[in-house]
Amino acid sequence: MPDVFASIVSLNQKISAVVNNPQSPTTVDVDKTKSELLDELIEIALFSVDQQLRDLASNTIYLFAEMSGVYPSSIHPLYQDFAKQKAKGFTVPAINIRMLTFDIARHIFKLIKKHHIGAVVFEISRSEMEYTKQSPKEYAVSVLAAAMKEEYQGPVFLQGDHFQINPLAFTSDPDKELEAIKSLILSSFEAKFYNIDIDASTLVNLKAESLINQQILNSYTTNELAKFIRSHSPIETPISIGGEIGHIGDRNSKAEDFHAFMALFEKNAVTPGLSKISIQTGTTHGGIPREDGSLKQPNIDFSLLREISHIAQTQYHMGGAVQHGASTLPVSLFDKFVENQTLEIHLSTGIQNIVFATMPKELKSEMYQWIDNNLSHQRQQGQSDEQFYYKTRKISLGHFKKELWDLSHEEKEHITSAVANHLEEIFLKLNLANSRDIVEQSIP
Repeated sequence: MPDVFASIVSLNQKISAVVNNPQSPTTVDVDKTKSELLDELIEIALFSVDQQLRDLASNTIYLFAEMSGVYPSSIHPLYQDFAKQKAKGFTVPAINIRMLTFDIARHIFKLIKKHHIGAVVFEISRSEMEYTKQSPKEYAVSVLAAAMKEEYQGPVFLQGDHFQINPLAFTSDPDKELEAIKSLILSSFEAKFYNIDIDASTLVNLKAESLINQQILNSYTTNELAKFIRSHSPIETPISIGGEIGHIGDRNSKAEDFHAFMALFEKNAVTPGLSKISIQTGTTHGGIPREDGSLKQPNIDFSLLREISHIAQTQYHMGGAVQHGASTLPVSLFDKFVENQTLEIHLSTGIQNIVFATMPKELKSEMYQWIDNNLSHQRQQGQSDEQFYYKTRKISLGHFKKELWDLSHEEKEHITSAVANHLEEIFLKLNLANSRDIVEQSIP
């Protein structure tokens, strides 16, 4: 205990040294924080074995972010302006960072500043929190610290992605599964996630004869969780809430599915309602690897995105349709999402693939050995090595979080610059350059 106490005293002294007025802290010396303290704070927040130190470091990052003009925000007002056609002409990327979150987020903020970009969402899903060992608070402070490091000022959109209902757990004990999601929502609010995507599409019953019966559990469950979000919102601005009508990887969604979902949802809907709707257009999360490890290219129904976005905007006052599972697509296709009025597009596995392709070979071999030792039971009959590792390697990320953090500056830069180059191409295809002025009309 004395060592922990001494560490807390020492850290508090360092914190006081960068606050311009320690007696009434309202501003922080940004240059001094960047050069003397921020790297230490984020490392303590992520890796200290003492919870008191972690909490002190995390809370300090939140405080310093606010002092530096960096603030978590809801994207709902922007999406409402998409519904009213006051905002248009670009597609918002929502990026799941599964590893090296602080370092990759730094490069994203560099791109935001370089191209005067208005909105990029930083998100993490329920399942990703588990296998990457990133709690909502850890993820949030990594992103906020990255924003400060790059001297970004403005809103930061933190999103809970795929707060997904486990269908087996729901069947066994629906109340318990709903309570688990509600608990996750509250912990996300505490971490200043003001954008939540509810995913009860796992409860869609495609075997039911009528569309209403197919969507009934999905819609009612989404409605209950949306009411919970609205009643527990920690901010005056409405939380951005997403719903989902088609499970990614199953059959493509239809406009009729959307109408059935909304007919049920609006019977006892909260106000404001949903900000957006996720649909299935032909993609699969992570892509489908062939035996040699290359990916099959899905046939995406872009016209479906346009149709449902139009219905969402004109009939249900939402921003539009959301595309999942697109990060492994050729970059040449991304302008089609803008052309077809896609509101938001989620990017995750493509970034992960770049990280594995550019990390040191020794670390990659160590991670694959861990997979062989711990996940061999997940190997499906007939899978090649490439297919097996491709499907399971994300599960190793949490176990190697510290090893990735401890890579040299040169090794990290080799990885993160490759990710940044890829994202820059995508951002330009999504017509994000010079979009900040548009976004600031909705979110100052």
